Amino acid sequence: HLLYDRAGEEHFNCISALHKSMRGGDASASLYWLARMLCAGEDPLYVARRVIRFASEDIGLAEPSALSQAVAAFQACQFIGMPECAVVLAQAVVFMARSPKSISVYSAYERAKRLVLHYEGNTPPVPLHLRNAPTRLTRELGYGRGYQYNPALAHVGPVVQRYIPEALGDVDFFANVEDDWYSKKR
Repeated sequence: HLLYDRAGEEHFNCISALHKSMRGGDASASLYWLARMLCAGEDPLYVARRVIRFASEDIGLAEPSALSQAVAAFQACQFIGMPECAVVLAQAVVFMARSPKSISVYSAYERAKRLVLHYEGNTPPVPLHLRNAPTRLTRELGYGRGYQYNPALAHVGPVVQRYIPEALGDVDFFANVEDDWYSKKR
């Protein structure tokens, strides 16, 4: 007898086990949990959505193609359905399990979100040089003035310009992120 309930505790236990198996790099365990869910009648699109989230949350920039793989698996599940899409999901979970992991983007975003939600005082305004200036009035008010368009200035080297409100200081959401894959690549 297959122990599973699509709306109860075992549903959440199995998806947690799949997620943690992929995070731990165990492709065989990942396949087991996937098979257990699909054989019990789990919606393959639910699993595919979770794999998409995993690709960004747990792999991120360590293997940027993981997100494309996950989205492709979701779309394939939509196109062909079960039982044919089971092997597509199997490929996706093995790819996720075998990929290098990085939570730097996830951690940095959570820090940015906390700052936005818990900022004391009024929300800092968008700096004038970063504002959209679609009308004569906005241009007269200084919107967009002083903005340096990086692609057009590539021949002179990196553009130094502030992109975050002055009130936030020199905030760096990637500072002290333990697996900061991005800073290791710079």
